[in-house]
Amino acid sequence: METVVTAAAAQPATQDFLPLQGTDYVEFYVGNAKQAAHFYKTAFGFQSLAYAGPETGVKDRASYVVRQNKLTFVFTTPLRSQNPMADHIYKHGDGVKMLALKVADAADAWKQTTARGARSYQEPITLTDADGELVLSGIHTYGDTVHLFVERKNYRGAFMPGFRKWETLYQPAETGLLYVDHCVGNVGWNQMNRWVKFYEEVMGFRNILSFDDNDISTEYSALMSKVMSNGNGFVKFPINEPAEGKKKSQVEEYLDYYDGEGCQHVALATNDIVKTVTELRNRGVEFLQVPSSYYADLLSRVGHIDEDLRPLEELGILVDRDDEGYLLQIFTKPVEDRPTLFFEIIQRKGAKSFGKGNFKALFEAIEREQELRGNL
Repeated sequence: METVVTAAAAQPATQDFLPLQGTDYVEFYVGNAKQAAHFYKTAFGFQSLAYAGPETGVKDRASYVVRQNKLTFVFTTPLRSQNPMADHIYKHGDGVKMLALKVADAADAWKQTTARGARSYQEPITLTDADGELVLSGIHTYGDTVHLFVERKNYRGAFMPGFRKWETLYQPAETGLLYVDHCVGNVGWNQMNRWVKFYEEVMGFRNILSFDDNDISTEYSALMSKVMSNGNGFVKFPINEPAEGKKKSQVEEYLDYYDGEGCQHVALATNDIVKTVTELRNRGVEFLQVPSSYYADLLSRVGHIDEDLRPLEELGILVDRDDEGYLLQIFTKPVEDRPTLFFEIIQRKGAKSFGKGNFKALFEAIEREQELRGNL
C-alpha cells in the first residue's frame, strides 16, 4: 500500500488554493430521468426546478432538476444509444456522475487542480443566456465520477443556461432535507491511499478521520475508510476500500455490481431526523433496521440525548457521540435494484464525526441484506 502523505505536509491549513462554497448539485445518470425525478419528488420531497432537453435546444439528453432547501439533484438520461452517457448507464446502472462544487472562480479552480495533477474533464466554459452567465469546469476523480466546478455569481436563472424553469402541478411537500453533509466514494483494493493523496495534493483537502479494519468490521467482513475535508469543512468525501474478511464486504458487493469505483452514498442533513424519517418511511423509502438490542444500552453508551428513545427505536435511528456532541443517523436500503447507491439521513447535534460507534450494528444490518441477495 502507498505511503500516505500527511495532511499537514500536503497542504498548510493557512493556505486554501481551492476555496469551496459547498456542494452545488449532484447529477445522476439514469435510465429514465422523467421517472427518477418523479420518484425523488414523491419519496424524498423534492420540488420541480428546471428542465433541459430537445425543447430547450439540448438534443442528446433530457435532464430534470429538483431542489429541496440547499439540496439540488439533477437526473439525466441520454436520448439515444452509443454515447458516453448510455455507456455509463449500461455499465454502472443508475448512479452518481457529477459531484458539482460551488466556487467563486471556476477557471482558477480548474487551473489550480490540473496544475497539481488532476485529469481535465471540462476546460473552463462560459454559458450565457438572458439571465446572465455561468462558468463551468471539471476534473476526473475515482472511477467515472467527475467533480464539476460551478461559478454562478453572475447568473440569476433557475439553474443554468440550456435549462428552462420546470413548473408542475404536482409539488409534494418537502421532508426536511437541507443540504449534502458528505458523499462517500468506494474505491478498489489498495486504492484508498492513492485517492487520499489525490484529494490532499490536487484539491488541498485534509484527512480528518481514519478508520481501519479493526474499527469497521464484523464477524464476516471489513473495510477501511478515510474522511477527506476541504479547508472550511463545507465539503467532505470519505473514501472506502475493501479489507480482508471471511466473506464479501459491502464495498466488494458495490464494486461488483457498479462494475467499478463510484459514489456509494450521499448523506443528507436534517434538523429533525425523527420527523424526516417518519415522512420518508410513510412515502415508501425503505431503511436498514438494526436489532432492538442496539437500544437496550444506548444511553449508557452515548449519554444524555434530547430525543425520546422510543421513536428512535421504532424508526431504527442510530446515535453516536464524539468530543463535540452527538449525531443521529439512518441509512436507506439501495434505491436501485443493483445493490449500489443508497442515502444516509443525518442530524448533527454538535458532533463532527461519522458514527464510528454505529459501524458494527450498521454493517451487520447491511450483511443481513447481502445474505438475502446471496452476495455475502
